[in-house]
Amino acid sequence: MKKVYVVNLVIAVCFVFVGLAFAELAKDDISAHKGCSHCGMDRGSFDFSRMLIEYGDGTIAAVCSIHCAAINLANNIDKTPKAIKVGDFTGKQLIDAEKAFWVVGGSKPGVMSQRGKWAFETRENAENFMKVNQGKIASFEEAIKTAYEDMYEDTKAIRERRKMKRMKMPEQKPDVSH
Repeated sequence: MKKVYVVNLVIAVCFVFVGLAFAELAKDDISAHKGCSHCGMDRGSFDFSRMLIEYGDGTIAAVCSIHCAAINLANNIDKTPKAIKVGDFTGKQLIDAEKAFWVVGGSKPGVMSQRGKWAFETRENAENFMKVNQGKIASFEEAIKTAYEDMYEDTKAIRERRKMKRMKMPEQKPDVSH
C-alpha cells in the first residue's frame, strides 16, 4: 500500500514540475522561441497574436499567429494538444486560447491572414476592439475553423507577396574575386 502511495506521490510531483516548467516557458516564450516555427516571423513583433502549443508528448510549437498554429495542428494530427496559449491582443501576455474571447473579421487584417482573428482575455476588451474594428465574438473552435477556411486564399496571398518582394530585391551576383 505504501508503494502505491509513493508512486502516486512521485507521479504527482512530476506533473507539478512539468506544469511549472511550462508556466515559466509561457512567461518567457518569446526569448525562448524568437521566430515562428513555420514562417520564421519574429514572434516578439507579433506578441499580440503569437501562440504556444504544448503537446501531450512534451513538444512545444511556438508560432506567430493562429494561421501558423492551424498549420502546426494539421501537420501534427497524431499529437494531442495539452495546452494552447495565445497572446492577448490588449495586454500581450499569453492566455488560454480556448477560454479567450476571439474577435473574427472586421476591418483590421490578421497576421498571415486577410481576415483578422484576435484573442482577448476579457469580453470587455473584445467588445471595445469591435467598436473600432467591427468583427464578431467567437470561440476558439470558431476562430481556428475560420483559419482553416481562409488557408487557401491566405497562402496564395503570402506567396504573391513573397514573390513581389523577391522581384524587388537586387539580383545577387556571385563573388568571383578569389
